[in-house]
Amino acid sequence: MIEITITNEQKVKVTLAPVTDTNKPAKLDGKPVWAVQSGDSTLQVDEDGMGAYLVSADAPGDTVVLVTADANLGEGIEEIADTIKLTVEGARAENLGLSAGTPEPK
Repeated sequence: MIEITITNEQKVKVTLAPVTDTNKPAKLDGKPVWAVQSGDSTLQVDEDGMGAYLVSADAPGDTVVLVTADANLGEGIEEIADTIKLTVEGARAENLGLSAGTPEPK
């Protein structure tokens, strides 16, 4: 599981790089599947399924994303999965936004 924190004005790219037990690159059978299990943030999944943008919800809160894939390159299915916890915080004020009106008589 990875945990990521962003503001409600951001999105973040997450990519997959499957590896074996000894950290060597590995292939997957078919496209990985990305799904929001809970929360209000959304996904913009790459066409090949190997990455996605996690797009923050407007309101602060947590979203849990499950990514599944088939590790068996043959006939059967051997599902592997990973989870992402996306925490969305409210964006903070960066300046006071001062503005002046039109001068008027006293």
